[in-house]
Amino acid sequence: MKTLPPMDRTMWLTAVTVLGMLLAILGLWPLQGFVAESATLTGLVLVYLAGGVPAAWRAVVTLWSERVLDIDLLMVVAAIAAAAVGAPFEGAVLLTLFSVSTTLEERAMGRARRAVEALMALRPETALRKAPDGSVQEVPVADLSVGDVFVLRPGARVPTDAEIISGHGALDEASITGESMPVTKQSGAPIFEATVNLDGVLEARVSKTVADSTVARMIALVTEAQAAKAPSERFSEWFGQRYTIAVLVGAVLAYAAFVLLGRDWHDALYRAAVLLVAASPCAIVISVPAAILSALSAAARRGVLFKGGAALETLAAVETFAFDKTGTLTTGKASVKEVVALTGGEAEFLALLAGLEAQSEHHSGAAIREEAARHGIAPVPVENVVTWPSEGISGEFDGSQLWAGNPRMAARMGAAIDQPALAAMVEDTQTVIYFGQGASLLGAVSIADQARASSRPALATLRANGVGKILMMTGDRYLVAQRIGTELGFQTGDIHADLLAEDKVRMVGALVKQGRVAFVGDGVNDAAALARADVGIAMGAAGSDVALQAADVALLSEDMVRLAEAHMLARRTAKIIRQNLAFAIGAMGVLVTAGLFFDLPLPLAVIGHEGGTVLVVLNGLRLLKTSNG
Repeated sequence: MKTLPPMDRTMWLTAVTVLGMLLAILGLWPLQGFVAESATLTGLVLVYLAGGVPAAWRAVVTLWSERVLDIDLLMVVAAIAAAAVGAPFEGAVLLTLFSVSTTLEERAMGRARRAVEALMALRPETALRKAPDGSVQEVPVADLSVGDVFVLRPGARVPTDAEIISGHGALDEASITGESMPVTKQSGAPIFEATVNLDGVLEARVSKTVADSTVARMIALVTEAQAAKAPSERFSEWFGQRYTIAVLVGAVLAYAAFVLLGRDWHDALYRAAVLLVAASPCAIVISVPAAILSALSAAARRGVLFKGGAALETLAAVETFAFDKTGTLTTGKASVKEVVALTGGEAEFLALLAGLEAQSEHHSGAAIREEAARHGIAPVPVENVVTWPSEGISGEFDGSQLWAGNPRMAARMGAAIDQPALAAMVEDTQTVIYFGQGASLLGAVSIADQARASSRPALATLRANGVGKILMMTGDRYLVAQRIGTELGFQTGDIHADLLAEDKVRMVGALVKQGRVAFVGDGVNDAAALARADVGIAMGAAGSDVALQAADVALLSEDMVRLAEAHMLARRTAKIIRQNLAFAIGAMGVLVTAGLFFDLPLPLAVIGHEGGTVLVVLNGLRLLKTSNG
C-alpha cells in the first residue's frame, strides 16, 4: 500500500482537525438537544485525535531521540490542561489553530526548500551523441564522457557542460545564471547543462560529465546551504529548546502561585494553560529560518548561491569589498594585441606558447590559444605543466623547460626582460605575457582586456548602499590596473597591483582586523584570499573549481550587478530578521502580561500566538518576491 508523503499527511490531518472543529461549533450552534451534544462530542474527539495525537507523538519522539522538549509538547499540555478543567472547546481551538498554522508554515517553508527539486527537474535525461562515423544516437546523459560530441537541436536543453565546436545560436541561460535575455554563442563558447538552445543546430564537445556539471555543482551548493545554519538560526534553536523548559517550569510555578493566591485549582490550571500558550516561543524560533531560507531561494533564482545562512548574514555586515581584476571586474575574454618574437619566427613562437597555455585556466591562456587558432597554428605538446599562482605557468617540451608569465615568473627563471624590442609594449597599458625557455627570453605578447559593462554600475550601487571601502587587488602591472580602475571609478589609493597570491591574503587579513571584508575573485590564485575573507565570492559559472570551493558565495552569472543585488538582499534579510524578532518578542510579552494580570481567555492567547507565528513566516516569505534585492 502506498503511503502518503509527510506533507500530504499533515494536510489531511489538518483537514480532519478543521472538520472536527466545525462539527463542534455546529453542536453549540445552531443544533439542539441530543444531536447537538453528539456533534460537539464527535467534533472534539476528532480535533483531539487528529490535531493532538500527531503533535504529541512528534513531541515524544523528539524528546526520546534528541532529548529535546519542543513546542509541540507545550501545545499538547496546554490543550490537555484546558480539557481537564472543563474547557475542552478552548483546547480544541488551540489544537485546530496550531495544526493549521503548522501546515501553513510547512507549506510556506517548503516553497523556500524546493530549489533543489527545481534544479533536478531542469536536467535532461538523454542526449544525441555523435559517433566518429557521423551517425547520431540517443543515449542517457550519464553515458556521456569528456570529449564526446553531441548534437543540440532547437528547443533542446543542454545535457551537460560543453564547448560549441560548430554552429551558432541563442541560448536561454535564465535557469542557471538568472539572465533574462538570450545569450548568443558560437564556436568556442562554453554552454552549461540545463540551459535551452533557442535556435540553430549546434554541435558541442563535452567538457564536464553530468556528475561534475554546473547544475551538479549548484545542487551540491544549495543542499549544503540549506544544511548549514546561520549563527542567528543556531541561537534561535538553542534559545527555543531552553526556553521551552523554562515555560513548562514557569507554568507549574504560576499554577502554584495562583492556588496560593486563593484561586480554585480549576481556574489556576486554566490560567497556567493560558500562560503555556502565551509564552510559547514559536514565533521567535521560526523568525530566522523563515527569512534565511526565503532569501537563499530568492538568491538562487537570481543566479547567486550562498553556502548557508552564515554567508548571507555576514554579507549583510560587510564594510569593505576587495576585487580581483582579470575575469572579475574585466570580461576575461581577452585578445592578443601584439606578438613580439625575439628569436625565430612568430609561427614557431605561437606554437610553443599555445602548447604551454593549452593547459592553463587563466583568461590570457585562452586568448593565446585563440590567436594561434586564428592563424592556423597547431600547438606543440607540452608535458608536466605546473601553474605558479600570481606568476605564470611552466612545462616541458623536447627536454627543455618552457615558461610564460609576468616579470616575477621571468625572475624565477633567471631571464632578463628589459629588452629594447619590448620597450613600447611594456609602456603600454595592456597586460604583457613574457615567454621563455629556461633562462632565455623568447619574446612576449600583449593582451587586451576590457572592463565588464556591468562592473561600473555594480560598484556604484555598492557605494550608494553604504559600502565604505572598495579596493582592486591584482597581480597585473600597475599601468594596466590603473587604466581599468580609472574607468571603473576607483580612487588611486584603492588600486593595488603587482601582487602575489600571498600579498592578497596578507592585505585581506589586515582589512579583516578593521571590519567585515568580502573578496571577489575567479581564479586559482584567488582561492587563498577568498578563504581568508569574511565572505569569499567566486565569480562566474565557468570560474575555477578551486575558487568555487574556497568561496562562500558563487555568482553563476557574469553580470556584476547580481553581486550588488545579493548584497542588498542580504541587508534586507537582516532587516526582516530584526523585524520578526522584535514583533515576536513584543507579542509574546503582551500575551504573557495579559495572561498573568488580566485573565486573558485561552482562545485569545491561541489566536495571538498562532497569528503571530504565521505573520513572521509571511514576513520572511516576502523575500521570495524580491526582484532586485
